Amino acid sequence: MSNPVGKWEKRDGRPGTLAGALGGLMEMLGVRASDADLAGRWDAIMGPDIASIARLAAIKKTRDGKYNVVVRPANPAFTLQLSYMAPEITARINKYFGRDAVAKISFRK
Repeated sequence: MSNPVGKWEKRDGRPGTLAGALGGLMEMLGVRASDADLAGRWDAIMGPDIASIARLAAIKKTRDGKYNVVVRPANPAFTLQLSYMAPEITARINKYFGRDAVAKISFRK
């Protein structure tokens, strides 16, 4: 059997997460899915002031249900500035999850 041209579209990239696929619906319902949802919506959560100089490098869930967040600066020179912005980053993540979700923020160069 052959595949007619144009019938199947080529998939680009890796498969997405369920939270990424249903993110719009979940956002309308006010449900926060998981840490994967945070990673997928980093730019929207942080806003242009933080998202332009920092990317989410890792997020790990602790035993008590909180998250240890690792942020990677776009340029190592931004590390000090981001360390001063850590309370703001924590507040934005906590606001997104609707609870006190961040245990620790660290920075990786």
